[in-house]
Amino acid sequence: MPVTDCLFCKIVAKEIPAEIVLENDRALAFRDINPQAPTHVLVIPKEHHADAAALAAADDGLADDVLKAAHAVAVQEGVAEGGYRVVFNTGPGAGQTVFHVHAHVLGGRALTWPPG
Repeated sequence: MPVTDCLFCKIVAKEIPAEIVLENDRALAFRDINPQAPTHVLVIPKEHHADAAALAAADDGLADDVLKAAHAVAVQEGVAEGGYRVVFNTGPGAGQTVFHVHAHVLGGRALTWPPG
């Protein structure tokens, strides 16, 4: 069920515009409005789950579907071969600011480690 005050649920419902780059039955991917790399796309499950821990516990195969969508985005964006990063921030201490689980797909430049 969507959460009425959730920004990403509103994007899934097409109530708020986003530059969608991939959509399937269970996931949606759209460009980050504050990109940290030439390719910076957010991949979310269409179902509301607060964070990666909730996603992992939620449903058989949903986490897999989100990761498959993240890889499909990397291929589509042309960063899969050169390398890309998939990041799930889980909780405020990790920098999560929207509490609808989302994977950041980052690529198109050298990504250093540790990320900061």
